[in-house]
Amino acid sequence: MNTIEQRLREIKIVPVIAINDVAQALPLAKVLVENGLPCAEVTFRTEAAAESIRVMRQAYPELLIGAGTVLTSEQVDIAIDAGVDFIVSPGFNPTTVKYCQQRNMPIVPGVNNPSLVEQAMEMGLRMLKFFPAEPSGGVAMLKALTAVYPVNFMPTGGVSLANVEEYLAIKSVVACGGTWMVPTDLMDKGDWEAIAQLIRDLK
Repeated sequence: MNTIEQRLREIKIVPVIAINDVAQALPLAKVLVENGLPCAEVTFRTEAAAESIRVMRQAYPELLIGAGTVLTSEQVDIAIDAGVDFIVSPGFNPTTVKYCQQRNMPIVPGVNNPSLVEQAMEMGLRMLKFFPAEPSGGVAMLKALTAVYPVNFMPTGGVSLANVEEYLAIKSVVACGGTWMVPTDLMDKGDWEAIAQLIRDLK
């Protein structure tokens, strides 16, 4: 997990991506890598997710790839088989966490309150997804959790260009997840230059 955490700290922004068509995977990976954002959290909300991860992994071995919205052990197996570096889940499911630990696969489960943070810590986790970040109290809530618990967070959900710097200023924040630089409508149109510009705007 330390290596994943270190790479996430360097990258700072994790594009959370819903890919509708496997044909989008290669140009998307290319635009991410070439514009200095070598990371992708491909969500399992679409049927194209696993094959897209496989395509991205083969073409860009250096790309840091996470599987997002992973809800079951079966999806963990599919994600590992496709070649992911880490798993992300929207909530804290002890069964999924245990299964990832058995398979030696880093997982960043979602939490948004003290009880869930403590349950995650009990299972040895020290990096958690703060989700949904803005509806759960945003920066103020995260600061409150950080003051009490020795864990690191990846806030996702409502994070945007307007507030991302505020989140990243918190010492315990490893990186922020967001969708604004990889909008599905632009991917569906194949407007890779517009996406490239959104990625460059992060710098």
